[in-house]
Amino acid sequence: MREAGILLGVSSLPSRYGIGCFDRAAYEFVDALASAGQKLWQILPIGPTSYGDSPYQAFSTFAGNPYFISLDDLVERGWLTEEECMAAGLGENPRSVDYGQLYEERRKLLRTAFSRSSLEDSEDYAAFVKKEADWLEDYALFMALKDAHGGASWTEWEMPLRMRREEALAEARDRYAEDISYYRFLQYLFFCEWSNILAYAHDKGVRIVGDIPIYVALDSVDVWASPELFQLDEARLPVEIAGCPPDAFAADGQMWGNPLYDWETHEKTGFDWWIRRIRHCFENCDILRIDHFRGFDEYFAIPAGAKNAAGGRWKKGPGSRLFEAIAGAIGEREIIAEDLGYVTETVRQLIKDTGFAGMKLFEFAFDSRDTGQAKDYLPHNYPVNAAAYTGTHDNAPLKAWFAEILPEERKTVFSYLCLPESEEAPVYAMVCATLRSVARIAVIPMQDWLGYGSESRMNTPSTSGNNWKWRLLPGEFTEELQEKIRRATLLYGR
Repeated sequence: MREAGILLGVSSLPSRYGIGCFDRAAYEFVDALASAGQKLWQILPIGPTSYGDSPYQAFSTFAGNPYFISLDDLVERGWLTEEECMAAGLGENPRSVDYGQLYEERRKLLRTAFSRSSLEDSEDYAAFVKKEADWLEDYALFMALKDAHGGASWTEWEMPLRMRREEALAEARDRYAEDISYYRFLQYLFFCEWSNILAYAHDKGVRIVGDIPIYVALDSVDVWASPELFQLDEARLPVEIAGCPPDAFAADGQMWGNPLYDWETHEKTGFDWWIRRIRHCFENCDILRIDHFRGFDEYFAIPAGAKNAAGGRWKKGPGSRLFEAIAGAIGEREIIAEDLGYVTETVRQLIKDTGFAGMKLFEFAFDSRDTGQAKDYLPHNYPVNAAAYTGTHDNAPLKAWFAEILPEERKTVFSYLCLPESEEAPVYAMVCATLRSVARIAVIPMQDWLGYGSESRMNTPSTSGNNWKWRLLPGEFTEELQEKIRRATLLYGR
């Protein structure tokens, strides 16, 4: 079945309170998707973001981002007033997320709502806490301890807590019992609201494409609570870190800083942690995109403390053994493998063995800065079992990308699209070329449907300070745009 969808992170939804969330705008976006003939809504990871604001660097791979909790819902419950929400000054720039303001003010509102609630008397709440205990208890304690340490990374805590000595943990659970309850409360609200949106989307014929990074952040409960699953030294600091080698976009390569997995230990446990992680993802989405899929075949290991990634080396990952274990535990699931960049024959074989859909990007077909595999990204060469995109959150929107490439590359684009050369970027034609490929899935970033430029870029890899901020304005996904998308979607049999 051929399907089309739109890529827009939850944080980019319109909202009165500084960041997209699970309020009325989320339901309206689902309505607009259905009206536009879209069967898929692809989001970004929904975990609690840490410093740097990236959804790919979260405090937990299981928990949800408290910023996405609807303040309107808390007003309806009687735990906040609309005046309190408006007074926080969170919505001053509807086009951009101010994470600093959210950290200071939205957290205060959530804490106030907790103090006025009585959720701990609810049977549903008690059932949630029991069902999710295997990750929730460690997460709530971890976040309470981070607060007690002024937000410092767990690697800077006093040794008994850093090393998880039982007496220290028991004392912390008693001392910070209220804070622990607060973090349980936030997770209950998050997953209740998200499950309601998920059910609403299904009623409208829209499926959710979730997204997870291959790695977890060093400053996460995942590493703190399960250090044996990662390549750490006796002080529980990384021996080597994740990243990627130098290329045309980054002369020194990229140093992501994530700890690497101890795959031998994972395999000895039957990949239990991964099975629980993927099962949890599929409770909250219908299709799952896994970022940096190549790392399961071979992963790039950079010595901790290195100045750049040039001294890193490739090491062998778990390969198909991991996915055989996952399928054996939870059944066959629909997964999109982010296999972008230089794709080796062993990665191709892994994609084939798993049956997952690989990714194809229109932009990669014409940009000489890329991998030298441009022909694989020309829409007429896509395989059926693929997810086709114009670009992703890490790429410039089509309009900006077209302005960045070389003049001869722009000429090639016009020639490929059978269009006369002009000064205007042929954004709509590039979108249509992606939609009419034989790839069974096609996902277009919202920015490309709007025809926006560099001001709407979501993320520029290897940079910080101006990423993950762009937001859709109220009313911007117009009925006219919905009709335009619907016509194109029907024309190309999606």
